[in-house]
Amino acid sequence: MQDALASAGYPERILVACSGGPDSLALASVVSYFARRGHVHGHPVSAAAVVVDHQLQEGSGEVAAHTAAILEELGLSPVQVRTIEVASTGFGPEAAARDARHAALDAAAEDLGCQFILLGHTLDDQAEQVLLGLARGSGTRSLAGMRAARGKLLRPFLGLRRTETLEICEVEELEAWHDPSNADPAFARSRTRVEVMPVLEDKLGPGVAESLARTAAILQQDADFLEELATKSYAGMVNRTDDGVWLPEGALRELAPALRFRVIAKAAADVGGQQPGYGRLHAAEALLRRQGSAGPVQLPGNVSVYRLSLSELERDAAAGPREGGGCGKLVFRHHTSPQH
Repeated sequence: MQDALASAGYPERILVACSGGPDSLALASVVSYFARRGHVHGHPVSAAAVVVDHQLQEGSGEVAAHTAAILEELGLSPVQVRTIEVASTGFGPEAAARDARHAALDAAAEDLGCQFILLGHTLDDQAEQVLLGLARGSGTRSLAGMRAARGKLLRPFLGLRRTETLEICEVEELEAWHDPSNADPAFARSRTRVEVMPVLEDKLGPGVAESLARTAAILQQDADFLEELATKSYAGMVNRTDDGVWLPEGALRELAPALRFRVIAKAAADVGGQQPGYGRLHAAEALLRRQGSAGPVQLPGNVSVYRLSLSELERDAAAGPREGGGCGKLVFRHHTSPQH
C-alpha cells in the first residue's frame, strides 16, 4: 500500500472502489488504517469510498447499502453509492459493466476531489487476465495484464493472493459479500477462476498463478518499449486532413512488423476508432501489398481504411520507399454509422 501511494507521489486525497467482496473490502480496511493515522510516511492522506451498484442482480441495492455502512464504520468519508445502468456496447456484458463502472468511478473521484482511485485486484486476478489473453490469441498489450498504476487507477494488491485478502477480512472481522457471478460458468473469467486455474495448479504444480503474473510484468516492459517506438514513428509520419489521417506507404513498409501494426492501430484510434483485433489489423496492413487504389477495410468503431495512389506532388513530400516500393498511402476515415 505504501509503495503504491509513494509511486503516485503521495496523493492527499484517495478514493477506494469497493464492491463489498473480500478483495476490495480488505483494501478498504488497509486504506482506513492510514486514513485514521492521517499520513503515510509523513505525507497527509485522507480517503473516501464509492460503491457502484450495477443493478445486474436481484438485491444489489441492499448489498451496496450494506457495504457502504461497513465502509463508514471503517472511517472512510464520505462514502457514496453510485447506481448505474449497464448499456450494451457490442463487446459483451463484462466489458459493458466495466466501462460503466469506470465512468462512475471517474465521476465520483471528480466530485470528491480525489486524485487517485484504488482498486482491489489481486495476483489471482492478474493470472486469470493473462490466461484469458492467451486463450483469445491476444497480443503483447493484452498479455501484459493489468498495471499497478494506470492514469489515476492504482492497484496496490496486485502482489497479494486472494487467500490473503480473505485472511485480512477474517482478522478484521469484516463480513464480505461473495458475488455469485464469480462462480457463474456463463462468464469466461468465472470459468477460468473456478475450473481452469485449479486444474493447472493440480497438473502443473503450485506457482502457476505467480508465473502468469510474472509473465505479465515482463511483457509490460516489452509493451511499453514498443508503444514508445510506435508513438514516435506515428508522430513522424502522420498526415492530417479535414476528414481523417493518412500514412505514407513507404514509411510504413520500412517499419518492423511489430511497429507497423501498432502504427496502423494508432491511426485508427486517432480518427475515433477502437482497438482492432489481429485479423482486422492484418487485413488493413495487407493493403500495402496492393497496387493502385484498394479497400476499404473496416475496423472497429466505424473506421474505414483505404489504399490510394500518391500524386506526383505528394510523392515528393511524403516519406516514400527508398527503392522499388509502391507509391501509395493508407487513408483512415471515421464514419458516423457502419459502412456496408
